[in-house]
Amino acid sequence: MASEKETNGLANGHTAPDYDVIIVGAGLSGCYSLITALQSGLRVKCLEAGTGVGGTWYWNRYPGCRFDSESYTYGFSFSSELLQEWNWSEHFAPQRETERYINHMADKFRIRPHIQFETRVETAHFDQGNNAWVVTTDTKETLTARFLVTCVGPLSAFTLPRYPGLEEFRGPSCHTARWPKAGVDYAGKRVAVVGTGATGVQTIQEVSKTAGHLSVFQRRPNWCAPLHNSKIEPEEMQRIKQGYPELFEHCRGSFAGFIHRASPKAALETPAEEREKFWQTLYDSPGFGIWMGNYKDVLVDRAANGLLSDFIARKIRERVEDPVVAEKLIPKDHGFGTRRVPLETKYYEVYNRDNVELVDLTETPIDRVTPRGILTADGKEREFDVIIYATGFDPVMGAFDRIDIRGLDGLRLKEAWNNGPRTYLGLTVRGFPNMFMVMGPHCALGNIPLSIQYSVEWIGKMLRYARDNNVEYVEAKGESVDSWTGTVEQLAKGLLSNDVDSWMTGVNSNVEGRQKRIVARYSGSCPSYRARCEEEAQAGYPGLTLVSQQA
Repeated sequence: MASEKETNGLANGHTAPDYDVIIVGAGLSGCYSLITALQSGLRVKCLEAGTGVGGTWYWNRYPGCRFDSESYTYGFSFSSELLQEWNWSEHFAPQRETERYINHMADKFRIRPHIQFETRVETAHFDQGNNAWVVTTDTKETLTARFLVTCVGPLSAFTLPRYPGLEEFRGPSCHTARWPKAGVDYAGKRVAVVGTGATGVQTIQEVSKTAGHLSVFQRRPNWCAPLHNSKIEPEEMQRIKQGYPELFEHCRGSFAGFIHRASPKAALETPAEEREKFWQTLYDSPGFGIWMGNYKDVLVDRAANGLLSDFIARKIRERVEDPVVAEKLIPKDHGFGTRRVPLETKYYEVYNRDNVELVDLTETPIDRVTPRGILTADGKEREFDVIIYATGFDPVMGAFDRIDIRGLDGLRLKEAWNNGPRTYLGLTVRGFPNMFMVMGPHCALGNIPLSIQYSVEWIGKMLRYARDNNVEYVEAKGESVDSWTGTVEQLAKGLLSNDVDSWMTGVNSNVEGRQKRIVARYSGSCPSYRARCEEEAQAGYPGLTLVSQQA
């Protein structure tokens, strides 16, 4: 009798792979990809570097870490039962609650037996002779699968600054994305936080409350807006549950998948008094409304953006007592909303505290890290007990670069993307057959879980199509990649955000070769993106080369 592996194998001497699908990563993307693959009856293995599920919400445990999009729009909508049994405690949930949510989902759908934890993928090479992926891990295993699904996250490859002496510091130090599970004792201590992006802002707010002295090393200021978080009482949670169908339908119809929708009015065509009142309402409202729900011209017209930036700058000056410090906290190199907007809770008031110092690195750059602390270019050495690096990530492509991924004829993905990513629908890449990406470059980001859910379901349908039609080889056509990449580049034109160095344009000063701006993300609407992907699927995948198994 033939073995199961032989029965599932390919004809013409091909060796059958161990699995139908290998999934890399067990965050939100990986967990839902695993759920859909199992529900389709596929043989699947998920490889995860951490000791538990959660991805972003597993690794990022720093003080103050929480959602800045509404909790009830962040959860998945694929299961009404899951929606009804889970209760959010706050409008913008903290990290621990979100991690519990993902663990609850993993338990509910019984996916843990299919996840191999504490296993980091080191290489993934396409075997042309068998039309399968060969994956090796840091545990010295070799696994094979017909299809590879990457769920590595757009912001998962953290980066430390390139300062000399990082390893010389004698006290505890860590990046926010690798905050120890046991925590860091900073109460009453001399603490340095390097970086004032979204994670830095959240960390600084919390650390300042109990640190003996906090020095904030600001590399470049960011525009921030109030979060306005609050508790969700049981009665409100019940109302939210009853309105889930309408809520998710509303989100699916919005530009970026959030509850916020841009005003049809233009700032430059609105009387000043009305405009100021509108902005004040947004500033006083919870969440991303002031970024995602603003006038239609503020992210594309410099004059309109200038007016909005002036409004936010006035707010900063009102909230920071020292006018010199206030000016240092106001960005001069980009307008409001052209970079990712951190949402804060009394962040600016932190700088009114006697135990907090702002160090402007544009005036006095860091020279090096010393055994005792940090030495700046002016010759001043500040001594610290704890150093926290909130220095961000190698965005979008970084997590791919950290795996040796090779496609046809040994082509390295890193080399293929040397001048910027080229994809088809942000889901697959020419020259890398049978590989699909969830939240890779050129996909619709927006509200991340909604975007994840759509991409996972599209890939799931593709994998079922391949199984049902005996397809063993799937590759994006060259003209499809050219067309989609051109569409993505065209959509980026005119956006003020693409004239700014940020993770959204693929720039990171901490990473060699990441100083050039690229078009790393799809800038169109989520509904338009889904419509294009649906067109591809409903037409039988004409943008892909499909090769069936030969009898």
